[in-house]
Amino acid sequence: MKMIDLHCDTIMGLLFDKKEGLLKKNNLHVDLEKLKKSDSLLQTFAMFAPPMMCEKEGVEATNQHELVHEMYNRFMQEVEISKDQMTVVKEYADIEKLGTSGKIGALLAIEGAGSVDGKIERIQEYYDMGIRLITITWNYVNSLGFPNVPEENMEKGLTEFGIEVVQKMNELGMIIDVSHLSDAGFWDVVKHSSKPFVASHSNARVLGPHVRNLTDDMIKAVAENGGVTGINFCSAFLTEDTKSEFMYVKDLVKHIKYIKEVGGIDCIALGTDFDGIGGTLEIENISQMDKLIDALKIEGFTEEEIEKIWYKNALRVMKEVL
Repeated sequence: MKMIDLHCDTIMGLLFDKKEGLLKKNNLHVDLEKLKKSDSLLQTFAMFAPPMMCEKEGVEATNQHELVHEMYNRFMQEVEISKDQMTVVKEYADIEKLGTSGKIGALLAIEGAGSVDGKIERIQEYYDMGIRLITITWNYVNSLGFPNVPEENMEKGLTEFGIEVVQKMNELGMIIDVSHLSDAGFWDVVKHSSKPFVASHSNARVLGPHVRNLTDDMIKAVAENGGVTGINFCSAFLTEDTKSEFMYVKDLVKHIKYIKEVGGIDCIALGTDFDGIGGTLEIENISQMDKLIDALKIEGFTEEEIEKIWYKNALRVMKEVL
C-alpha cells in the first residue's frame, strides 16, 4: 500500500553526519531502503532550524536563515547521489509522475518559520528553492506568531505579518502547517487561509492531554477546511502520561479511531515525526509501518479507510494546494 508521511526530521541527522550516501541507508528512522520496504510514495522532509541549532558543533550557519540553506544544501547533496531513487516534488504533476518513474518523492518543509524573520520576500525565496510546506512555529515565538508553549502563549495568535504570510503561502501554493502553533494562532489560520491546511504531526488532545495535540473543535475545523492531521508517533503525545517514553501501536490506533469519530476518516493522515522523537518505539522505523496496518485491520478498518489514512487524504490536500 502506497504511503505518504507528512513529517520527519531526518535532514537534521544528515546535517551532523557528512558521510555520502546516508540517504540510501543509515541508522536513523528513515532512509531510502526503509522507505522502499514501506512502499512509500512520498516522504516530507522537514528542515528544523531553531536558533539553538546554530550553536551546535558542526553547524556553519550563524542564523536560522543560513541554517535552512545549510540543511537544504546537505539534503540536496544526498538527493543527487540517489537521484535514481528519489526526486524532489514541487507540484502535483510531479507526484503523479512518481508511479511511472519508480522513484520516491521528497516534499521539502521548514519546521518553525523563525528563519523568515519578518521578511515576506523569504517566502518567495523558499518557494523558489522548492520548499512546499512551512510549520508556522516551533517552541519559540517568531515573527509570524506564538507556539503552544508556555501556557501563556495559547491565547496569542498570528501577528499581522503572520497573516500576511498565510495569504502569501495560499497565493504561491504552499501548505500551511499548524502543528506547534498556539490555539489562538490555529483559529487565525482557520479565519485567514483560503485553502486546506494541515497539522502535520499532531494527535487528539482528549486522549493525549498535551498542548501539541488538537482539541475536538480543532479536529472538526481541520476536517471542515479539507485538511488533515498527521498521526504523531511521539509517546508523549499518545497517552495521559505526557512524560512517557514508550510508544505502542495500540495507542496510535486509539487516536486514529477517535479522530475518525470526531472529524471523519478523510481528515486523518500520517505524520510520524521520525528522527525527531526518542524513546522506545514499537514501530522502530519507517520500514515497519505494516504493524499499524495490521492493527487497524484487526480494529475493523477497511482497506479503503486505511488507504485514505496512508496516502489518499494527504494526496488530496497536495492536489488542491500545490
